[in-house]
Amino acid sequence: MPIKRERLVPEGLLLLRNNILTKGNIFGSSAKAKWASDLGLSSQGETLFFAGCGYQFLDGAEATLSAVRALDKRGLAWERTLGMTSFLNKLGINLGELYGKLTHRARLSDNPLRNAVEVLQGMDIAPGYLAEEEPCCAAPLYYAGFQEEFGDRAVETQRQLQARGIKKVISMVPSCTYTLRELFPRFLTEWEVEVSHFLEVVWERIQQGMQFRLPLEITVTYHDPCVLSRNLGLIEEPREILRSIEGVDFADVERNKEEWSTCCGGGGGFEVIFPEVSHILAVNRVKELLATGASVIVTSCPGCLIQLREGVKELKEEGVQVMDMAQLLRNALPEK
Repeated sequence: MPIKRERLVPEGLLLLRNNILTKGNIFGSSAKAKWASDLGLSSQGETLFFAGCGYQFLDGAEATLSAVRALDKRGLAWERTLGMTSFLNKLGINLGELYGKLTHRARLSDNPLRNAVEVLQGMDIAPGYLAEEEPCCAAPLYYAGFQEEFGDRAVETQRQLQARGIKKVISMVPSCTYTLRELFPRFLTEWEVEVSHFLEVVWERIQQGMQFRLPLEITVTYHDPCVLSRNLGLIEEPREILRSIEGVDFADVERNKEEWSTCCGGGGGFEVIFPEVSHILAVNRVKELLATGASVIVTSCPGCLIQLREGVKELKEEGVQVMDMAQLLRNALPEK
């Protein structure tokens, strides 16, 4: 009797697949688009702001990961932990949202996306946003081997964007950016959407004369997200952005940086399948970053944000901040 493929796939990846196919996002959350509820963003226009699952559900993702790690420390095998999560999802209960409410965790999801939109608007760019109708790029399906399901989602996303006349996408999540730019053309014909990462748009405007300035000088270091550096090749752009901001003293990691940078231990479902190893990697990476003497760690990935925050927390570094590049840029945005 042939073995069903689902029995060969880790429970965590099956959970992500089912969330995408049934809920339209990787976390199975109902909190989509709340971050933009009062921004008055239009759903029309040729340029689209693609928020992506990772940032829109940042607080829920952090809470879910904390729940998984807490249960793992108590000796509950990750298979049983994720099986419990899947069972609760079927009952309409989202473990991440529930855990976040019970622990009163501080919300993260508002800042990076709102700040990115405000930065774009400050650069005279007014993108549209699909809010609740924004599709999931479905990247986890591709990487988990569910090629047919990924192709179907790509076709549906193409249909949705074409129907709205969208010609350009500004994306925040590195994985979403890579998927829309590089993977979709492998599965689609006539995919003609121009896809840019938020940092590429910012760096282009800086080269055209846009200036950012912080009110106080701070020492900043940078963590390279794996997909952003290794897959998209965006290595110098974020560093040049940081060097260009008045008030930023940029302290780069001497070793293990750029395309060879140490992974934070997140991404691809690794943190929910191997929570203990993932946590160790996060702590080790934070140690490397703090060796620069920086008080602010900047990155450009929701998964990295969560991991690095966990590493700082484990090391009890009270005076260290972890923030997204969009947050730093918003703080340095000149008032008009």
